[in-house]
Amino acid sequence: MAKVVFVHGVGKQYLSEDSMARDVVPELLGGARLAGGPVPATGDVSIAFYGDLFRPRGTRAGHEPDYDATDIQSDDEVRLLMEWWVEAARTDPGVPAPNESGTRGPVGWALSQTVRFKLVRAALDALTGARFFGGVLDRTLIGDLKQLTSYFNDEALRAEARGRLAARITPETRVVVAHSLGSVIAYETLCEEAHSDWHIQMLVTLGSPLGMGTLVLDRLRPKAENRKGVWPTVVQRWTNIADATDVVAVVRELRPIFGSTLADVAVYNGAHMHDATRYLTAIETGRAVVAGLRQGGEATACDI
Repeated sequence: MAKVVFVHGVGKQYLSEDSMARDVVPELLGGARLAGGPVPATGDVSIAFYGDLFRPRGTRAGHEPDYDATDIQSDDEVRLLMEWWVEAARTDPGVPAPNESGTRGPVGWALSQTVRFKLVRAALDALTGARFFGGVLDRTLIGDLKQLTSYFNDEALRAEARGRLAARITPETRVVVAHSLGSVIAYETLCEEAHSDWHIQMLVTLGSPLGMGTLVLDRLRPKAENRKGVWPTVVQRWTNIADATDVVAVVRELRPIFGSTLADVAVYNGAHMHDATRYLTAIETGRAVVAGLRQGGEATACDI
């Protein structure tokens, strides 16, 4: 029975639970070791994998859909792209702000399809040159964007993703670590009232978009009221960790939204600001995991 459950973020549709475990578990254990332990045994860490839910059906494995600027059409997708652009411009001197790019700015996209397309194209050009995205191709960036928006717009996918995590949590689980979109899935799952036998001592969110106003926060279940989110009742403590230049974590301090029991912690991930492994190997993440295990009365699995 897993003491620690990890929930991944976007862009993992061509991986598997086993490949995720191969890459993620050693990094999580390493972070806990840096923090002084207890270090859970490898078998005590489980992966809640949902990436395959986003895998296109009937296409060649390993190939992203050939997305381009014309595929960003919904209001949610344009808003999210704009949020990323504004945040990238704020944190990266090399990225021009929207009002410096010959566009009408964040409001202009709503006026016409022509204006919208020009704005999307300008945003993609700016973002693919940003340090954060590191030269990521348009189709990859658009694919990741679509996964976040699809979670809120596809009820069947939303329920299945939450079910995947719920199936991994047992009464013995003490820590849930969730990255990016995984933090949204973890939050909603841990708020479900049906799981009164769960006793999560620590929720650790990494590079979380949970504080993003109308795109995420206002669409959570249970619903946030006046930018005040509901505390997940099965969670004793919550540590939110974010790199100062992580564009996905636009709102990096969640304590004002979810309450004083939450601790916001800053971390430095180098050039790969949103990368899950950079977050997991940070001593700050290790401390949060260790605190959850110690609070749960877990014995040391590996001597330090």
